[in-house]
Amino acid sequence: MTLPFQHAHATHPDWRIALSLAAAQLDAQRDAPLDRHRRGGGGRAADAPTLGFVYVTDHYAGDADALLDALRRRWPGVAWVGAVGVGVAAGGVEYIDEPALVLMLAALPRESFRVFSGAQPLGRFDAHTALVHADGTTPDLAELIAELAARTGSGYLFGGLASSRGAVVHFADGAWRGGLSGVAFTRDVALVSRVTQGCQPVAPARRVTAAERHVVRTLDGEPALDCLLRDLGVDPRHPRSALARIRTTLVGLSDGDVPGLARAGPFGVDTRVRHLVGIDPAERAIAVADVVEPGMQLAFCQRDADAARRDLVRICAEIREELGADATQPVAAAGVPAAAAPFDAASRIRGAIYVSCAGRGGPHFGGPSAELQIVRRALGDVPLAGFFAGGEIGHRHLYGYTGVLTVFVGR
Repeated sequence: MTLPFQHAHATHPDWRIALSLAAAQLDAQRDAPLDRHRRGGGGRAADAPTLGFVYVTDHYAGDADALLDALRRRWPGVAWVGAVGVGVAAGGVEYIDEPALVLMLAALPRESFRVFSGAQPLGRFDAHTALVHADGTTPDLAELIAELAARTGSGYLFGGLASSRGAVVHFADGAWRGGLSGVAFTRDVALVSRVTQGCQPVAPARRVTAAERHVVRTLDGEPALDCLLRDLGVDPRHPRSALARIRTTLVGLSDGDVPGLARAGPFGVDTRVRHLVGIDPAERAIAVADVVEPGMQLAFCQRDADAARRDLVRICAEIREELGADATQPVAAAGVPAAAAPFDAASRIRGAIYVSCAGRGGPHFGGPSAELQIVRRALGDVPLAGFFAGGEIGHRHLYGYTGVLTVFVGR
C-alpha cells in the first residue's frame, strides 16, 4: 500500500489567508511529479486525499467551525482530524505564539481508518492503533485514554491534549469542545512511534511504601521529603531554604512492575512525569500532581535541555533502526519485526505526526525551531504536522514535558 502524503503551513493574522497560502502549497505538490524514491511508486502526486490533519494555533480557535467548513469545501470527501495548540509544528519549523496553521493530506484507503468522537464512536471498527486529541478538562481523562488503548489491537495510542489561552478545540469531522476524538487505523496502516521524555533523573527510582492519593509519605521506608532533599543535596534541617530548587524538581512515576528503574538514566515509555506540588516539613511528606499508590516507583527529576536533545535524537535513531530492520513486513507501533536486508530507512517514511509539550519547542532547545530541526535532520525532509500540547498521549499514558513522534511507513 502506497501512502502519498503532502503537507503545508502558513502564518497570517487572518486564517482565511493562511489557509489560501497553505492550499496553494498543496496544489503545487499535487501537480508535481511524484518522487519514486520517496513515495514508493510512479506517476504524479495526485492521488485523491481521504484523510486530512489540521493543527492551528489558538489565535484561530474562535473561528474553528468556520475554518473546518472551509476545509471541507476546499477538499470535499476528506475526513479531518486535529487540534488547537499554543504552537504548531511542521517539517523543520514551529510557530509558537503567532497565528498559523499546518495541514497534511494523506491518500489512505477509506477502509483502513475511522474518525471517531463523542458523537461518532468507533463501534465495531477493528482498530490497531489511534491518533487521539482531547480536552484536558475532561473528567477521568487518563482512565478514558487507557480504556481506548485497551480497545486497540496494539494497545498503542499517540496524540495530545489541545492547548489554548482561550477556546480549547479538537477536530474530528467536527469542531469539538470537551471529551476526546481522533482517528483509528487498522493494522494495514504501518506506524512506528516513540516517546521522548526530556527530563533527567537526579537519582535512581525508589519504591513508594506509604501514600494517600497525592501525598507520598515514605519511599523505601524513609520519609519522602528526606529522600528528596538528599537527592538535591540540601540540608534536611532547612527544607524551606531549598524551595527554589524544589520548584524546578519534577517526579517520574512508574508502576511497580516496570523494569530498569533501579539506576538513574533516561525514563522509558512507562514513566509519567508529574509536578511536585508541595512539601510538608512537619510530616516529612511530599505532594505530587497525580494519584500515587504504594508499590509504585518514584524518581525525582529535572528538566534538562541537553538531555532533551539527546533523547530526541535517540528516538529518531530508534525509528530509523526499526525501519531498517525490516524491508518487507508492516511495522506495528509496538511491534519488533524480524531483521531483513538493510535499506534507506528515510525512503520509507511517508509522513509524520509530532506532538510536543507546550513547555518545549525551540526556546527549550536553544533557538527558534530547534526541536523540529533535530527531527528533520534525523528523518529527512518528510511531510510532518503536529502541535504543542497541554499533555501528550503515548501508548496508554498521559504525559507531560514529552514529545511523541509517529511516522507512517510505506513498503
